[in-house]
Amino acid sequence: MGLIDEKRAFSKRLVEAMRKAGIDTLSPTHVARAFNLRYHGDPVSTQSVRKWLTGRSLPSQDKLRVLAEWLGVAPQWLRFGEGAGEGARRAGMLRQEVRSYRRDQDILLEIFGRLSERHKKLVLDLVEALAAAERKR
Repeated sequence: MGLIDEKRAFSKRLVEAMRKAGIDTLSPTHVARAFNLRYHGDPVSTQSVRKWLTGRSLPSQDKLRVLAEWLGVAPQWLRFGEGAGEGARRAGMLRQEVRSYRRDQDILLEIFGRLSERHKKLVLDLVEALAAAERKR
């Protein structure tokens, strides 16, 4: 398989995994933002994501690992289309959900930390109100 075919095949797997994860593949901007929240290197551009989605380029190995973890698929399946039987895929999804939950907490704490004191108080008041409403259910 030539490099052009590899890029196209990767793109198909990426789009498939994103759709199964409920991620809108029609918005490379949204995908880039969500990816950059999970990736600790230099942020990727919308153009880079568009190239991944259209089969014009492949992400580097470190970005591929983050994509695979985010989407709950095996990195080797995402890159090469191999090594992800249904059982392994389900187990990967469960592991990814746990990691995603923890990462989402970290992301929320980071964003919360950047808020002004006034906005932090508003967020805390909102969360307390929501928790109180849940307890009444």
